[in-house]
Amino acid sequence: MTSRLTRSYSSAIAITLLIACTVSAADKPNMVIFFADDHGWKDSSVYGSPSAKTPNMQALADQGMVFERAFVASPACGPSRAALLSGLMPARNGAEPNHQMPRPGTLSMVNQLQREGYEVVAFGKVGHGKETEMAGFDHAQDYPKGRNRDGIKRLVRDYFSKRKSDQPLCLMVGDHRPHVSWIKETSYKADDVALPVGSVDTPETRQHWARYLADVTGMDAMIGEVDRMAKSYFGNDDYLFLYSADHGAQWPFGKWNLYDTGTRTPLIVRWPGLVASGVRSDAMVSWIDLMPTLIEIAGGTVPDGIDGRSFADVLRGKRNSHRDVIYTTHSGDGNRNVYPIRAVRNDRFKYIRNLRPDCYHSNHSDIDRKDGAGAYWDSWDEAARKGPKAAAIVAKYYQRPAVEFYDLANDPDEQHNLADDPTFADQINKMSVMLDDWMVQQGDAQQVFNTPYPITGPRPVEVLAGPKR
Repeated sequence: MTSRLTRSYSSAIAITLLIACTVSAADKPNMVIFFADDHGWKDSSVYGSPSAKTPNMQALADQGMVFERAFVASPACGPSRAALLSGLMPARNGAEPNHQMPRPGTLSMVNQLQREGYEVVAFGKVGHGKETEMAGFDHAQDYPKGRNRDGIKRLVRDYFSKRKSDQPLCLMVGDHRPHVSWIKETSYKADDVALPVGSVDTPETRQHWARYLADVTGMDAMIGEVDRMAKSYFGNDDYLFLYSADHGAQWPFGKWNLYDTGTRTPLIVRWPGLVASGVRSDAMVSWIDLMPTLIEIAGGTVPDGIDGRSFADVLRGKRNSHRDVIYTTHSGDGNRNVYPIRAVRNDRFKYIRNLRPDCYHSNHSDIDRKDGAGAYWDSWDEAARKGPKAAAIVAKYYQRPAVEFYDLANDPDEQHNLADDPTFADQINKMSVMLDDWMVQQGDAQQVFNTPYPITGPRPVEVLAGPKR
């Protein structure tokens, strides 16, 4: 009798544990995270673009939550993605300028999800260069950049067809679009596109912007393809789908800049039953917050000592706010962009500090002037020689003051620098001190990587591409 009771009791325990494990697994949602490369936050129908055709982003927005004020840590691919995978700002993870790898052991997001029982895989551009390998994905594979723009679809399809694991899945997909060089074929009419504020309006400018928008639309179509494949694989849409981009477009005053056109990013989250449909949130969040948010959703404990903070309660509708201020940094990109910048932003104001105002701001676009990237710059120089409006835009691009200060409530496009306006002197001083204190806490040495180009000498394009420019 005792033996029989013991066996029955043991069986009951086993069944209880099995049920508990099943419930635990069910509480860990599958996740599909889709990243674009160089997609400006304004450049979709979701965020009000009058030109961009993005039906799949729009469908996500209609079914989920749109973040109006999401920001990246840094407006260059490497630092932005390292911040995402580490939950740490660039000075703390070591990936400060573009193409500099983070310190070993800092990219812990993937490992944290694996500890919670997840299989974590990456296709396309998720980390930057060796960052993907350093992050420790269970499986990761990129596709040849520029050779097959639909390569992601094949990789994801093949993975789903061969997958045997019953672990909860975190699938990260990174489309290279709309990173330069932009596709030549475009259905957008150059004369009809709405150019970004601060652009010199020339036929060449319009042609390149139309090509950029074509890549945005192509990337948007891939969002739909990946979502449909995931829905077919899981058998329903009961999974979290998140879309975002690593920073703004490679365009003057966008990528490599700390204006909102460089650091503000689209962020859309659909999660049936847990995220309300058709909601737009004003909560300020940062890419460093994605790591702790996903870990909390996975049922894990957010590690101490990271800069990111979970906004899972915002997703679940329990909170309407998250951060009071956003800090952003930029530390350069090779010898094309040697221009370190720091900034702090709150609900209304932004304070930008250009660490080397005695030098030219420049980047790959105006120096290399490649087709499908920055070839329009010759037309900008020509327009600047002929008219004051274009000349002012070009001058503003190349030379920046030590401090820029913007009233975002009245000047959302950051066109009017109020740094010398005595009306805002107290606010400017307050935010300057905030930035100083934050940099000390971060251990930010404000290092200048590579050799800058003094404004007393030739422009970088003349140094690197020759005097013909």
